[in-house]
Amino acid sequence: MPSVSFKSVFIAVLLGTAIIVAALLVNSRRPSVETAQPSADLVRATGKCAECHARETSAVVHQFERSRHAERGVNCLDCHRPVEGQEPMEHRGFTLARSLTAKNCAQCHATEYEQFERSRHAGPSWAAVRGTQGFSPEQIELGERFHPGWIKRPAHPVGVLEGEAATVGGCDACHDIGKPNADGSFGTCTECHSRHSSSVALAREPRTCGQCHMGPDHSQIEIFEESKHGVIFTAQRERFNLNAHPKQLTTVDMPAPTCTTCHMSGLEGLKVTHNPSERLAWFLFAPVSTRRPEGNSGELQMKEVCLKCHAHTQVENFYGIAEKVLLSTNEKVKDAQAVVAALRKDGLLDDKPFNEPIEFVEFDLWHYFGRTAKHGAYMGGADFVQWHGNYELARLRNELDTMAEELRTKGGKGGSGPATPGDARP
Repeated sequence: MPSVSFKSVFIAVLLGTAIIVAALLVNSRRPSVETAQPSADLVRATGKCAECHARETSAVVHQFERSRHAERGVNCLDCHRPVEGQEPMEHRGFTLARSLTAKNCAQCHATEYEQFERSRHAGPSWAAVRGTQGFSPEQIELGERFHPGWIKRPAHPVGVLEGEAATVGGCDACHDIGKPNADGSFGTCTECHSRHSSSVALAREPRTCGQCHMGPDHSQIEIFEESKHGVIFTAQRERFNLNAHPKQLTTVDMPAPTCTTCHMSGLEGLKVTHNPSERLAWFLFAPVSTRRPEGNSGELQMKEVCLKCHAHTQVENFYGIAEKVLLSTNEKVKDAQAVVAALRKDGLLDDKPFNEPIEFVEFDLWHYFGRTAKHGAYMGGADFVQWHGNYELARLRNELDTMAEELRTKGGKGGSGPATPGDARP
């Protein structure tokens, strides 16, 4: 057996020392959030978080235990430790982020966050209510890059009229999906996926979208439930595989669509997106709808989804009818706006919003029933095109004309003349 020389021992000791010193140097450069608290491995091995939270907030532990995150070995610290730009908080030996945002999810789901960041669910959803409130200059620049004119805008006059309490308890509950965060990110992923369940199945549930997309201003959930898509889903729900992997989803898993199937899913090879507007052709929510900048591409992508179930001729006929409803609704809204604009031009209305009854009628006309008619047409909701849409448009137009005549009579200016149709921003 060969003897070990002094030289060999010396070299081994020298190399070992060098490795230890190098490791210490590397460790000294790690952020304190990684070195000043128990490691993720320790949390995973000991269940240290669950030890207390099983007693204090037990439901979150059980939700997490049933999640895909738990199956994949993700633990509490992986999500809750602060990332760049977040305020740290000491919590029983751990350094945690005081508030979690989409940026925490983006550590592992960067592509999904970038898609969300470009969507109207991000900056525009918050700005639609709050204007530029809460945005940093960098966030305004980023939001304007994707949606010119939709971030640099005043707070919505309805929110201003109703007051802060109503805005916090009402509008913000939905629009904070894109609230600007102090760490530079937008919003939170938990609005759709829930916090500790972090569930794909939950995000595919129509009622998840229906938390916000409901009611007279955007009645998508009611329209879906009336549509054949919604009826099939309700009747055969137990046969749907809502937990299917997003990139491996097939029509076996989803034999009829929910909201996410059409707007986001990678159905049988289609690209997954977390920008729910990517497959849309028109700005349906606007008073007078215009074509989206990427509308042609969006329409082709949505038709690819339709063609999983419907023949080409059916799809083209459906789109043709829907576009006719949209264009006729545009004309009805423009005409109503022209009546109010003429009153304002003649000095019978001032520029202050929502201080005259006729302004509420004009707002209801496009914000409720114009939108409903257009959404009904593009989602297969016939009753919403007619009774909840066009019938109400006709009724409110009659009411608006009557009020306009009364204002002109009262102001000594008989007869109503048309004015240039407005194209007010919602």
